[in-house]
Amino acid sequence: MKLTVLAATGGIGRHLLEQALEAGHEVTAVVRNPAKLSEQHWARVVRADLASAGPAELRDAVEGADAVLSGLGAVGKAGIGVAEHGTRAVVDAMRQAGVRRLVVVSAAPIGTVPSPARPHPPRHDPGEGPVMRYVLTPVVKRVLRAHYADLARMEDVVLGSGLDWTVVRPPRLTDKPLTRDYRTAYGQNLRGGGTVSRADVAHCMLRSLKEPETVGRILGVAD
Repeated sequence: MKLTVLAATGGIGRHLLEQALEAGHEVTAVVRNPAKLSEQHWARVVRADLASAGPAELRDAVEGADAVLSGLGAVGKAGIGVAEHGTRAVVDAMRQAGVRRLVVVSAAPIGTVPSPARPHPPRHDPGEGPVMRYVLTPVVKRVLRAHYADLARMEDVVLGSGLDWTVVRPPRLTDKPLTRDYRTAYGQNLRGGGTVSRADVAHCMLRSLKEPETVGRILGVAD
């Protein structure tokens, strides 16, 4: 397949890039700083700052792609807004180029975070156990309030795009190696699933490209 990977040097993006190339896909990597890529990445590289790029700058990156996979997310306070802006730009570029399939990474708590399109979300996620529901999730949502608001607005863009989308919502991310041994659930988080590796999230995103039942679905993923 011809794939475009956004934020290909990020925590999840680098795993998307590596796993896609190992699987034999033809990959275009969209990155702000190409110097962060390995010299032997074997991917076509498009340089773009997704915090400010418009659809015209991304049109060439998505042209002819079978799917676009996004690892976009803010790193630190300075990056807040990149998820919404970069996703909006790539969605517009995909529409212009006639590309349909989009898979993005979000975060487990986003189903309960208000957004312009969902000002009154459910108070709790149906997949959460008592400790996660009443202790851990409230704390994390307070600490990462601005980051989650950005991801919630990003999800608004995706869900309203009219594209063949899948949103993947992981809990706390780790740098453990790829296991391929993770759980998934449609439309909710996983009970007892407090962590998942970035490598396994990337695997889940790539696997969804072969699973038409994931189109138009939100997918929880966890160990």
